[in-house]
Parts: sequence; structure tokens; C-alpha cells
Amino acid sequence: MAMMTALRSRGFNFVHRNHLVYNTCWEDPRVDHAALQLSEQDTVLVITSAGCNALDYALAGPRRVYAVDMNPRQNALLELKIAAIKRLDYEDFFSLFGLGRLANYETAYRSALRPLLSESARAFWDENLDCFDGVGRRPSFYFRGTSGWFAWMINQYIDRIARVRGGIEAALGAGSIDEQRKVYQTQLRHAFWRPQMRWFLRRDCTMSLLGVPRPQRDQIDRDYNGGVAQFAEDCVAAVFGQIPLKDNYFWRVYLTGRYTPECCPAYLKPENFEKLRGGLVDRISVHTSSIATFLRRHDVTISRFVLLDHMDWLSAADHPALKQEWQQIVRRSAPRARLLWRSAGMSSNFIDRVPVQHGGRRREVGSLLTYQRKLAADLHRVDRVHTYGSFHVADFAAA
Repeated sequence: MAMMTALRSRGFNFVHRNHLVYNTCWEDPRVDHAALQLSEQDTVLVITSAGCNALDYALAGPRRVYAVDMNPRQNALLELKIAAIKRLDYEDFFSLFGLGRLANYETAYRSALRPLLSESARAFWDENLDCFDGVGRRPSFYFRGTSGWFAWMINQYIDRIARVRGGIEAALGAGSIDEQRKVYQTQLRHAFWRPQMRWFLRRDCTMSLLGVPRPQRDQIDRDYNGGVAQFAEDCVAAVFGQIPLKDNYFWRVYLTGRYTPECCPAYLKPENFEKLRGGLVDRISVHTSSIATFLRRHDVTISRFVLLDHMDWLSAADHPALKQEWQQIVRRSAPRARLLWRSAGMSSNFIDRVPVQHGGRRREVGSLLTYQRKLAADLHRVDRVHTYGSFHVADFAAA
């Protein structure tokens, strides 16, 4: 058992430490904005991921957005987006990050974008010029990276095995939730959820492509009746049957390989592109490190933390790192700082038991937080991504 656990961990670490994992953010910023209530006085720390949401938060005009990620490839993607906002016209920008391809990408990259990148970002994109060339078996950037490879494989399954492309297009074009639900129930559900798909979703290698480590997979298997495959099926049923697909750009991009002008992240809208280009993008800084290291090395006060779901990973695999991170969060939090995080599990009670030093004595994190449980539950229900077990909103309220 110990050997199997070690092999699984090595497989995940190989994927996560050596590849671009996320080519788009898989957290709904509409939900985040409702919880964060950003103002011009706020300073935001967010795990970079694909950088979409760091750009989205910047549009609210906070004083500073610190995008922090241990994976330099994720930061390289945000750097490329920032450079493109500064140097490309809107049409090329939308083609690049809306359609996932640009006809003259190499020329634009070398002449306009590359000079604005850090050395590590240049090294990554110099080796990956084909990501946006629009040719080959995976002609969109959104079919690149490990999560993009997963999306490409799902599309192959949709087209060649389940043969439900017509149903997918009908659902995406539906005029109402009732119509979506009917399409899903009559054209998609039984054709898509074949035994081979359930088998595929139960594999650790599949979860690694999506950036889901074994501890997070174990949470779902433990907390959800039917485990990860049933959880995935129920999530898809909710997305197609309860949440409007009309503006659900998260699912659209992975089902089609592209956004549309009407259904895309906020940073891809022309008016928001101009706002970012006009100076808001300069409020974002990009940092390659752990959260604990960033907070230890930078004299900053943070009023809004967006921690995604990474604490699931640390809870089982690296509990000392979780303790160090929370110690630095406590140290750098502004009075009444607000924190958001997601979890694969139905709860994340393990966080409350993390010990920290505060006020000259040992405290548990749970005693320093005031949870906004109703707000979190209400927002979780309307989350367009809808693939997390739980969503958490808490205020730092130390006495």
C-alpha cells in the first residue's frame, strides 16, 4: 500500500511540476466577486492558476493583486496574457485567448510579447510556440496543457464513441434550463455515461491530468456516495440541468476548444480589455513561490485571500506546509480580512484544527475565523463550474 501511494504521488508530482496544468481557471469569479466585495482599498492574494481570475479581480479596481503560484508555467501564462493586453490589438488578443490560436503568433510573440516576459516565462514560451499556431490534432490552446489534453480526449469520446456532438451543440444553444435539461436527459445522459467513461474517471492518471492529487480524490471517495465517478456524473447533470449554459464559458471552452464573444471570461470582453490596458493590469504582480514563502518574504498586508482548493493537497501530503502557510496568513492578514477557498470534500474541517501562534499563545485556526456559511452555501449552489464539493467564506476575526 505504501509503495502504491508513493507511485501515485510521484505520478501527480511529475505532471504538476513539469507541465502547464491549467490553461484556463476552473473557479467562477462571479461567485468570488459576490463573496469578496472588492474595493479600491483591498489587496488581493490569489493562486495564479491560469491567470484569468487575477485579471478578473483587477477589473474591480483593488489596490493590488498578488498572483502567487509554485508552478512557474502557470505564472508564464499570466505573464503572456499581461504582455498581450499591453501590446496586441483587441482582435488579435481575442483570437489568441478567445479562440486559442493566432495565425501570426510566432511573429507577434517574438516582436511584441517576448520582450515583456520574465526570463523563466521566455524560456517556457520559446519552447512552446506551437501552442497557439492552430494546426495539428489539437488546434486550440485550450486543448494544450494537461487539463487541455483531458478536454481533447473527452471531445474525442464525444465525437467518436458516444457520438453526441449534436446533443452538445443543442445544449449549448438552448434557450432555457428546461430545454437544456431535456437535451441532456434525452440525447446525452445515457449515451455519454458508458462504463468506459466511468472507468476512465476512476483512474489516478486521469485525475492527475486535471491537477487532482490522490488526497483530494480520497476526499471525494470518502465523502460522496459512489465516489469520484458518481460525483462527476452528478456534477454534469447539475450543470446541464440546473445552471444556464448560455454564459457558462467554463464548460463551453472545454466542449468546443474556444470561447465566443458572448460567452467568455471578463478579461476577453472589449470594454474590459481597454480597462486593463488603461492601467488596471499594472496592479497585478506575479510571484513564483509558495504562499507561505511569498508572505514571509514580502512586507504586505492582505485583505482578501483566494486560496482555491490547494489546502486539500496539503492536508494529507504536507501537513507541516499547511501549518506554515496559515501562520503566515495570520501574520499578514489585515483586520477583518476575508478568505475564500474550495474543497473537493463536502467540508474542510481539517483547517480549523491547524495550530498557529497568535497573540503570544497557541491557537487553532478555527478559533480565529468567522465563517459566512449561508453566503457560501448560497453562492456554491449557483457556481457555474460546479465541480467542487464545498465552498468556504471566512473572515479573520482574531480577538
